Amino acid sequence: EVQLVESGGGLVQAGGSLTLSCAASGFTFDDYAIGWFRQAPGKEREGVSCVSRSDAKIYYEDSVKGRFTISSDSAKKTMYLQMNSLQPEDTAVYYCAADQYGSSCLPTLFHDFWGRGAQVTVSS
Repeated sequence: EVQLVESGGGLVQAGGSLTLSCAASGFTFDDYAIGWFRQAPGKEREGVSCVSRSDAKIYYEDSVKGRFTISSDSAKKTMYLQMNSLQPEDTAVYYCAADQYGSSCLPTLFHDFWGRGAQVTVSS
């Protein structure tokens, strides 16, 4: 059974940090592009950070550049999103996803596997 399970969400004050984890199982982790996406209330889901499968190129959405870091541990089949200097506008449900192609960090291009999401709330 394929699973992506997020953990590490929670409530944090502005300026604080959180690290999200996403444990993968049921597929060959290294063969897939990976990514983190988020959806705030009343807004569309957006790509936060992704790693391309073909060339390992990393993408960050402009508003998180310099604050968020995506990483992965192949041995643990786990991806991470380190989030620093969090702001209220970062409040959203964060999802991890994997796709065999994932040619761009767009939710519509990540078809294969999605986690159920983790709530991140940043208070001002």
